[in-house]
Amino acid sequence: MTAMRDDFNPDEFYGGPSRSQQRREALDVLALAKTLMELSEGELEQVPISAGLRQQVDFARSITAHIARKREMQFLAKHLRKAEDELPAIRKAVAANKLDKRRQSAALHRAEQWRDRLLLGQDDDVNAALEAFPSLDRQTLRQLQRQARQEADRGQPPTAARKVFKLLRDAQAALGKDADVDADADLTSDSHPTDDDGHHPED
Repeated sequence: MTAMRDDFNPDEFYGGPSRSQQRREALDVLALAKTLMELSEGELEQVPISAGLRQQVDFARSITAHIARKREMQFLAKHLRKAEDELPAIRKAVAANKLDKRRQSAALHRAEQWRDRLLLGQDDDVNAALEAFPSLDRQTLRQLQRQARQEADRGQPPTAARKVFKLLRDAQAALGKDADVDADADLTSDSHPTDDDGHHPED
C-alpha cells in the first residue's frame, strides 16, 4: 500500500476549498457584517440589499449590549453567507462608501493645511491659494487673513479663521474630486492637522 504524502491536502485534491480558505471567507463576511452594522442610516440606504437582509441589519444595529451585539453580528454574517448572490454588490457599495469617507477626510485635512498656511503666511501664500482655488476672492481672503491675525494677537475667538476654513472648503468642493492632487501641489510637506478653530491638537 502506498503511503500518503505528508503534504497531501484532501480538500485541494478533490477541488474543494481548504479549511484555511473557508476560514478567510468566513472572517471576510464577518467583517462585512460588522461594517454594515456601523453604517449610518443614510449610508445604509446606498447599499443594494434585500428587504430580509436589511431587516437583519437593522435589528443587529439596534443591539447595544456588547455580548449580544457580537452574537447578532455573527448571526448577520450567517445570513450574508446564505445571500451569496447579493454579496458582490454589497461589497462594492461598502467599498465606495469607504473611499468617499477617505476623500472627505483628505479634503478636510487639505482645507486645514491651507487655512494654517494663509493665517501664517504672506502675499505669496494668498496668490498660491487663489491659483489652487480660482473661486476664492482675493479681497475677501486678505481681509479675513488680517482679521484672523488680529483676533489671534488679542486672544479673541477665531471667528475669521473659521470663515477662512469655510471659504476653503467651499472652494475645494467647487473644484470637484478630480482636483484633489492639484489642490495639494503647493502645500508644504510638514503641515500638521488642526481643528476647525485653527488650533493644533497638542495646543
